[in-house]
Amino acid sequence: MSKNLQILGIESSCDETGVALVALRGNDVPTLLAHALYSQIDMHQAYGGVVPELASRDHIRRVLPLTEQVLAQSHTTLADIDVVAFTRGPGLAGALLVGAGVACALGAALGKPVLGVHHLEGHLLSPFLSNDPPEFPFVALLVSGGHTQLMRVQGVGCYEMLGETIDDAAGEAFDKSAKLLGLGYPGGPALSTLAEQGNPTAFKLPRPLLKSDNLDFSFAGLKTAVMVQAKKLAAAQHCTVEALPVPLLADLAASTQAAIVEVLVKKSLIALKQSGLKRLVVAGGVGANRLLREQLNAECAKRQIRVHYPELHLCTDNGAMIAMAAAMRLQSGQQTASEVYAFDVKPRWALDSIQISL
Repeated sequence: MSKNLQILGIESSCDETGVALVALRGNDVPTLLAHALYSQIDMHQAYGGVVPELASRDHIRRVLPLTEQVLAQSHTTLADIDVVAFTRGPGLAGALLVGAGVACALGAALGKPVLGVHHLEGHLLSPFLSNDPPEFPFVALLVSGGHTQLMRVQGVGCYEMLGETIDDAAGEAFDKSAKLLGLGYPGGPALSTLAEQGNPTAFKLPRPLLKSDNLDFSFAGLKTAVMVQAKKLAAAQHCTVEALPVPLLADLAASTQAAIVEVLVKKSLIALKQSGLKRLVVAGGVGANRLLREQLNAECAKRQIRVHYPELHLCTDNGAMIAMAAAMRLQSGQQTASEVYAFDVKPRWALDSIQISL
């Protein structure tokens, strides 16, 4: 297959519908031509979390209009598309099937091949969409609502797991702590916003596994500590947690955020020291957190380490990262697109199953 390709990417693993078009030109870093994204946050807010059936139905409504929008923005027609990429997993089964179904239908109708992409690899390679793309090798901190992992990345498909969460992910800790404090959905951004008004040292909360002899994470204990502290405050104030004075809630939110960020920063620095690498890539939704970026930037600057992030609007799930990951896998020869239009999605799919031996 030619290395001059236009790749359409479709993301539908959870509660964002994303479509994007990426151009692959020889050995250059693939470039983003256009992307469109629709978030289902408003729909799921009433339920306090993602409702899988509603998510799937909304993906069906949104994916074709978003595709038309991307084609219009890039002045491209369906006939110009060379490969249709989609998120194969992990994610919600029904939501994944929408993306896979549309991609396979487009591929079959156009006579073009399709390529299933690992959602986490999409996040991992998303900083290559930025104006300051990284270079291999690097240490990657992949931090989102469903995953918290540290990896050594030698190249596309060359991933060595250095550490991962043994229970809750960092984003999950943000979301669940926010829910305990009576904040809205999505909880992570709400907690971070409230934390800006608070004192991060007001409450002494645990930093699980911070002093362990490995690079694994654990946030379940922190969530429990937040719940206990919130109930103590409510009992002292003779009210519910939701009715606590805003300054108290802000202090607890700030202390919670500080605990999560400290663990992420210190573990990342240890991984960099142990690997001897001087480049850190941060990806995933929590990578948009302002405090995390500030602390990583400050600590890495002291050590002359470069830090790379996706653009803020590409930290969340999106079609651009799927198209980019597909382009980079094709470019590196890690994978070939196929004209077998199978709906073989993988709701559970380990990242190490797609890597090559180091």
